[in-house]
Amino acid sequence: MQKKKILLSLLPIVLFSCSQGEISDPSGNPDPTPGAVVYKMPEESAPHEGTWLQWPHEYQYGVTYRNRLDPTWVAMTKELVQSEKVHIIAYDRAEKERITGLLNNAGVSLNNIDFKLYQTDDFWVRDNGPIYVKDQSGKLYIQDWGFNGWGNKAAFNNCDAIPSKIAADNNVPKIDLNSVMINEGGSVEIDGDGVLMACKSSVLNSNRNPGMTQQQAEAIFTKNLGVTKFIWLNGKAGLDITDMHIDGFARFANSTTIITMNSDHLAYWQVPDADIDRLYNATRKNGSPYQFVKIPLTQKDVITTYGKNVGRASYINYYIANNRVLVPNYNDPNDAVANQMIQNLYPDKKVVGIDCRNLFANGGMVHCVTQQQPK
Repeated sequence: MQKKKILLSLLPIVLFSCSQGEISDPSGNPDPTPGAVVYKMPEESAPHEGTWLQWPHEYQYGVTYRNRLDPTWVAMTKELVQSEKVHIIAYDRAEKERITGLLNNAGVSLNNIDFKLYQTDDFWVRDNGPIYVKDQSGKLYIQDWGFNGWGNKAAFNNCDAIPSKIAADNNVPKIDLNSVMINEGGSVEIDGDGVLMACKSSVLNSNRNPGMTQQQAEAIFTKNLGVTKFIWLNGKAGLDITDMHIDGFARFANSTTIITMNSDHLAYWQVPDADIDRLYNATRKNGSPYQFVKIPLTQKDVITTYGKNVGRASYINYYIANNRVLVPNYNDPNDAVANQMIQNLYPDKKVVGIDCRNLFANGGMVHCVTQQQPK
């Protein structure tokens, strides 16, 4: 959800002020020594219990919007049920029945699926959904970070409540960070070895966290995500609704590898020149350089199923499941190139292309609409 060519002016129907206070822990204990790690977020490639999806509905942007997106959610669900549990958030009982019909018609088994009936504003669960972390004893918690519609650009009250509802329904202790920091899941990447990568434009932005310093943000991330080194890019505020999320153009493929694009394609994505240099010079926690895998953009402009040209698209926004990797595809010659390059990174998993043409038109791809629940 970090569109390069889809600007705010082109997103009439798209998704896609905190105080610095004490973090509320379930135990009620005060904050430990500043800079201390209390919780750690397992990286995406760690074993999953399941994946969360928020299914598109008609109640925010209409039936046409929903219908254009249903096939992508069916395709994701069809693959994910062969990998892990799939937790589907449906707007209401009628939507659950409609979704069940879609899955039955597609031959998707419901055995590995459960439904939660929660009202949502949209479907970007990566950004508004629960962030699962573990404490030093391995106990699982849900972190409920603040979500304000990417800086008050879209409706958010229903989606902001989703982590609390999931925690209560599943009897998972919740860490309430709503009053501490606005933070979308697509804003941050972790390498599983103590490093976080993010754009300041979507974290240290007055439309999210007015007055918050980089040092304050780092202390919050260290305590709650278990990271001690930071790769900060400046990003580009106002470029899109997300103010440039990192997960559209740079990800940690694993603890030693960053997957991104070449410099020309990053420039097309409107990543600032200084950020490109900073990204390519990034080092791991031990100071050694990352390996880089550079995936091309689509060869051609992406055309949606309803004939809209939405520019060239990125393959970086993929999702790692237990035995699958879901890669955004666009009916483009480079789909096969990207799928094979990503397959080489995950030889023990099956890479599957997911048609994201219509989803890309609304500002995101596969990673933006999935959220992992660790084992």
